[in-house]
Amino acid sequence: MAAGLVVLVLSVALAVTLGPADLSVRDVYAVILEHLGLAEAGVTRLQDAIVWQLRLPRTLLAAVCGAGLALCGAIMQSLLRNPLADPFVLGISSGASTGAVLVVVLGLGGGILSLSTGAFLGAAVSFTLVMLLAAGAGGGTSRVILAGVAGTQLFSALTSFIVISSADAEQTRGVLFWLLGSLSGAGWDDVALCASVFAVGLVVCYLHASALDAFTFGNDAAAALGVSVPRVRAVLFTITALITAVLVSAAGAIGFVGLVLPHAARFLVGPSHHRLLPATVLAGAIFMVWVDAIARTVFEPQEIPVGVVTALIGVPAFAVILFRMRSSR
Repeated sequence: MAAGLVVLVLSVALAVTLGPADLSVRDVYAVILEHLGLAEAGVTRLQDAIVWQLRLPRTLLAAVCGAGLALCGAIMQSLLRNPLADPFVLGISSGASTGAVLVVVLGLGGGILSLSTGAFLGAAVSFTLVMLLAAGAGGGTSRVILAGVAGTQLFSALTSFIVISSADAEQTRGVLFWLLGSLSGAGWDDVALCASVFAVGLVVCYLHASALDAFTFGNDAAAALGVSVPRVRAVLFTITALITAVLVSAAGAIGFVGLVLPHAARFLVGPSHHRLLPATVLAGAIFMVWVDAIARTVFEPQEIPVGVVTALIGVPAFAVILFRMRSSR
């Protein structure tokens, strides 16, 4: 894990230097130390603003989003015992997008509801609907996945309908770009909110690592080992919905991170959740830092939505997972 933390810190520092402005890793650390009151940076005001106000909060938000989405994917795959489960596939991201769009475009809540609150309510409604649909179809993990696919399509359609019918041209362009995943508007407030929710969620999930190990053998086996199955499932599903909603409200619906990264981490450290959860979080954070760097630099000054980059990388990775699953039968 120490090596992963070092790679993450170096990745953040290198990613901040990428872009049209000429910056070095030393400049980045100097700016950070100056804002912490530890030393004089010795850089221009423009360089200071580029690092502190633009690239650093954006890169840190990318790291938090990657870590949070990967964590949610690992938790859902363990609870549902299905390698295809993640917040995007189960419709939680789509529901959060619908809730956020209702607040932004239609003004739901009359100014009382924030974007994050709207996203959380949308995620909660979507996840409840998916679980009710799966239960009505007879239960089982495969039906949960199928119900999630239906929920994803339903809430994606609702989001498109709201945008097309009620948003003006400028709102439509901004919302559609955000729905594909965008970190361009990241600020320190977004970093603080997302990091706080993620940190609390990570602690709660890690405290349930032993229970998640027990779920590997099924709900009945977990209950026989002393796990309160309904309580643990309710707590962890609520946490994952909350993390997903907050991240979607800040960065849009980003797919494939929660689906692919837990498998990569499981391949590296094994199935024990005491090792798997920290490894998944680090892998997700490092992955998203570089995805965001690619999205904003490859075709600069034009920027690619990060959801497009994660899909271009995630689809081949997902194909590899499918082939590995086939060969392991």
